[in-house]
Amino acid sequence: MFNRILVVEDEQILAQNLEVYLQAQGLDVRVAHDGAKAIGMAESFDPDVMVLDYRLPDMEGFQVLDAVRQDRKCFYVLITAHPTAEVCERARDLGVSHILFKPFPLAELARAVCDLLGFKREPRAGVTMSEGFVERRQSKHESFPLQLYDGSWVLGDRRRHGMRPLASDDEQLLTGD
Repeated sequence: MFNRILVVEDEQILAQNLEVYLQAQGLDVRVAHDGAKAIGMAESFDPDVMVLDYRLPDMEGFQVLDAVRQDRKCFYVLITAHPTAEVCERARDLGVSHILFKPFPLAELARAVCDLLGFKREPRAGVTMSEGFVERRQSKHESFPLQLYDGSWVLGDRRRHGMRPLASDDEQLLTGD
């Protein structure tokens, strides 16, 4: 049985990277590039976890969350390039489990999703693993279709580069602990 993940992200390359990487973790992943499509897909796909971008072309990710959370039991992960105190507070009030600041390591998203689903990934034969998550890079023998995003192949963790210090509540929201 697959765990269903709905990624709501308007940036095409990032959405594709997230989809492929989460599929490599053994998850059933669908992508919506705007809020209206996400709301419709949530009805038919019935995701276990929704990964929502804060800013979408037609609405905020919070509006998508409001529209879908009434009818389903689902976990929510917010991804944003706008990590303001107001966004974090609103996410907390709406029941968002994790917030990831763009750009973020793909393994960080996989770890958050798998933690929410209640399982840990175990290393598989023939695949390089980092803490149980698939970490493949292009080589002569194996390729992972990771595309360039935000000027680099490996997404960095913005929280460690000049962001405001986190309060203890913020750290819990970011890590899920």
